[in-house]
Amino acid sequence: RCNALSSSLSQIISFSAKDMKHRLGFLLQKSDSCDYGSSQGRKEKISSSQRVSQEEVRKWADSLENLIHHDRGLAAFRAFLKSEYSEENIDFWISCEDYKKTKSPAKLSPKARKIYDEFISVQATKEVNLDSCTREKTSHNMLEPTLSCFDEAQRKIFTLMEKDSYRRFLKSPYYLDLVSPPGAGCVPENCKRSHTHTLDCNSNIISQCA
Repeated sequence: RCNALSSSLSQIISFSAKDMKHRLGFLLQKSDSCDYGSSQGRKEKISSSQRVSQEEVRKWADSLENLIHHDRGLAAFRAFLKSEYSEENIDFWISCEDYKKTKSPAKLSPKARKIYDEFISVQATKEVNLDSCTREKTSHNMLEPTLSCFDEAQRKIFTLMEKDSYRRFLKSPYYLDLVSPPGAGCVPENCKRSHTHTLDCNSNIISQCA
């Protein structure tokens, strides 16, 4: 009897262990599947968010405002300006936009001083091209910084970009490669550009400069 009872107990324990192992394996497999599905969903969402319609890209040619108020358009334009060593203009514009969103009065002065020192002062590391009158007025505004203290300087730089670099951007590969219909690229053997260009015919300019 003792042997029979011991054998029965061993079978029950063995069955329970196998059953538990099977259940754990099933749960782990289900968990991995959920994680994979969630990961795939995130990737698809990110990929989807990076797409820009041809209609949207064409709107960028309507005005500089349309271009730089679209995240991907702004990224493409900045990449173009960087290739021309003039990204300080768009960086200044971006800094001014960020500055105007400042909610704490205590932060106005230090943020204004940082922008001034970086873009406007005589020893600015990324000095923008402003006329003497606008520069002097902006310098005077530094005495008591307000949310609008860079408005005039920002408008001047916007106009400068609009009349100059924006027009060149619309004729550059940075824009033309995006606005071209899918499949309308150049012949593969002719796709190589010179080293001065950062992208080839089949490059996705948006994903590289975002």
